[in-house]
Amino acid sequence: MLNFDEQRFLRIQSGAVALQKHLEAAITSCLTAGAENIFFLGTGGAAILMQPASQLLQRRSRFPAFIDMPAELVITGSAHLTEKSIVVMPSLSGTTKESVALLGKLKEIGAKIITLVGNEETPLGKGGDHVFVNFAEDDTSCESFYLQSLFIALAIMNCRGEIENYEQVIAELSKLPELLLEVKRAYEPKAEAFATILAASDYHIVTGAGNVWPEAFYYGMCILEEMQWIRTRPVHASDFFHGTLELVEKGVSVILFKGEDELRPLAERVQNFVPNYTEKLAVLDTAEFALPGLSPEVRALVSPIVLATVLERISAHLEVMRNHPLTMRRYYKRVAY
Repeated sequence: MLNFDEQRFLRIQSGAVALQKHLEAAITSCLTAGAENIFFLGTGGAAILMQPASQLLQRRSRFPAFIDMPAELVITGSAHLTEKSIVVMPSLSGTTKESVALLGKLKEIGAKIITLVGNEETPLGKGGDHVFVNFAEDDTSCESFYLQSLFIALAIMNCRGEIENYEQVIAELSKLPELLLEVKRAYEPKAEAFATILAASDYHIVTGAGNVWPEAFYYGMCILEEMQWIRTRPVHASDFFHGTLELVEKGVSVILFKGEDELRPLAERVQNFVPNYTEKLAVLDTAEFALPGLSPEVRALVSPIVLATVLERISAHLEVMRNHPLTMRRYYKRVAY
């Protein structure tokens, strides 16, 4: 595979899986101590990656789950954010300034802080009540963060008796590192062709629904915009027909992500509409990838993880094709802002 270290990938994703029991213990401790809600408080891309777990709790659990922006909470606070709150703060660097700024306020409030970081020797690595460290880099962090947050959500549901097959689901999720590697290998011959589609336009509408919508948002904002300087319009598939459809015409590129949860029909609605008005529709569908040993329920849960692992292969080809390394920035961490 192009510019890819298989053993490094396995090590990082296996590291995320290895945190499951420890995350479960931390959640059990917090709930036993009387926690009443959970906040997922990441910044930028890390925040987006928390959305599937938050959505899972909002739709399948009665335990209140919130997702908000640290930069805003530092200023406004929240009536729901109390000493009875669990706060999950993901940051690969452990130094994200908006999250670090909120850390002190959280300690004053007395919330229980769970930090997910790539480096312990950082403000967030040292600032949590429960700190989980799994070294990763930009090309491997998505799967790791998705998995860790999913383990947190499932642990809450298990503690509350809201999931009957918890052990089976966790056992299936433990197979993901090797399964994802096989997905990458199988998709590699197609990755360059998809990258060509992305390189061919300087503007893309990127859409999806359900738990893969965050990956559509993330890929548009954090990869195509930040890392490739390609303009995008991420829009949820349920909002596509309330404005964005008017931008679809001949020559306009639409990128559609399809997952396997119950909201798949929203993506299919877009897929049925777009080819009537533009020849540039590209679809990534997780149902096309082999994941032996995973039940339909777990396949649906991991759809954003599968997309992330496939998109990494596409991005590897895209940066070479455009002679634009994914590490190149104009402003991010380069100028004052």
